[in-house]
Amino acid sequence: MVKDNNKGQQDEVDKMNTVLFNTEHWIEKNQKAIIAIIIIAIVVVVGFLAVRQFYFIPREAKAQAEMFKGEMYLERDSFNLALNGNGADYIGFKAIADEYSFTKAGNLAKVYTGICYYNLGDNEEALKYFEEYSGDDAILAPNILAMMGNCYANLGKYDEAMDSFISAADKSENDLTTPIFIKKAAVVAEKKGDYAKAVELYQQIKDKYENSYIGRDIDKYIERAKLNVGNK
Repeated sequence: MVKDNNKGQQDEVDKMNTVLFNTEHWIEKNQKAIIAIIIIAIVVVVGFLAVRQFYFIPREAKAQAEMFKGEMYLERDSFNLALNGNGADYIGFKAIADEYSFTKAGNLAKVYTGICYYNLGDNEEALKYFEEYSGDDAILAPNILAMMGNCYANLGKYDEAMDSFISAADKSENDLTTPIFIKKAAVVAEKKGDYAKAVELYQQIKDKYENSYIGRDIDKYIERAKLNVGNK
């Protein structure tokens, strides 16, 4: 029995030695290729860190500085200046969005550009920039969807508008903005003559957000929509 155990242990040791030998042999045989791969990996990492340090970080800082000026124009409702710049020390949200698109500030500038176009009455351009924004911020994302809904509604694209408002509500679970988005969807449903859908949406506000600012007088909207069901 002892001999069998010793033999088994020796077999395991022999196997390990064989594996180690084969590994060392493979490494010796492919040493140049391995070294080349390691060097390439180091170059790639160093290159990425250098680009980040000397290109992306400075561009982010510059874009942030430009954004600050634009936000001041936006607060004053100077939408044309905020969008296109002042011709002196500020290039405008549109230029920031285009020139610094790979920065966080440039990404946010797309939203501001959309807001400016919307307030200037150009819903098509507003939609273009809203759609280009990439991100899923818990506050910003629902409001962008709602702004897109406003644009679609202004363009008479009621199906897209209603979908956008409902999506905004789904992404925003609170007593302040969610009932606003649902009500917008219901109003659009009425505009397109889908009063049954409008009743469903108004009722959703009553059931879940009755104590919200929007929910306090929601009964009159429910009754109005019910009166029109079947009259499409």
